[in-house]
Amino acid sequence: MSHSRARATRMPESPAASVRASHVALMPSPSQLLDLLPPAGAWTTEDYLWLTRDTNQLIELADGRLETLPMPTVTHQLVLKRLLWALDAYLQARGGLVLFAPLKLRLAPGRFREPDILALLDQADARLGEQFWTGADLVVEILSASNRDHDLLTKRVEYAAAGIEEYWLADPDTRTLTVLVLDGDRYREHGQFGVGQAATSPLMSELSLELVEVFGR
Repeated sequence: MSHSRARATRMPESPAASVRASHVALMPSPSQLLDLLPPAGAWTTEDYLWLTRDTNQLIELADGRLETLPMPTVTHQLVLKRLLWALDAYLQARGGLVLFAPLKLRLAPGRFREPDILALLDQADARLGEQFWTGADLVVEILSASNRDHDLLTKRVEYAAAGIEEYWLADPDTRTLTVLVLDGDRYREHGQFGVGQAATSPLMSELSLELVEVFGR
């Protein structure tokens, strides 16, 4: 039996598994690739981790479906950089860890998100994994015009269900930072802070974050 015949009769564990196997020997054509990849609603954790292993494109997984996030703007990246620096200075001195996308956060089996920033108060926390984290104490999303509802509504519910203590929403348009804290199984607003104010966090009681340093003057 030829090698090509053997490949044709082999039953892969999932549709994407056949693509992984064929990549080793012969990459299929674009039309064949589309036929081999799982349809919407059928993506597994294994398929998702394989697809995103060698890409910096922000892709999330929910209910078996891939969700591609928009590429960030310069303004988005400036806000992210300034927040990251502030949180890193605070947490590093206290044994914590803060990182940024692309870095997967598994909220539940088969559900992965890519927060702009995610942090743990203890860098020895067992939820810190090499391929993805299985939890966080804080996540930050920077709002953009193309996916505001995704962050304001969908992720607010999902992060609360996953037990993430604080969820921050940075809005470059209004130049505000909203700090949400977990109260039972949902978030309540601790405060919405603007330029000229210092944001505070119940989770990080010694933190005072001047918003002019985040959004500029």
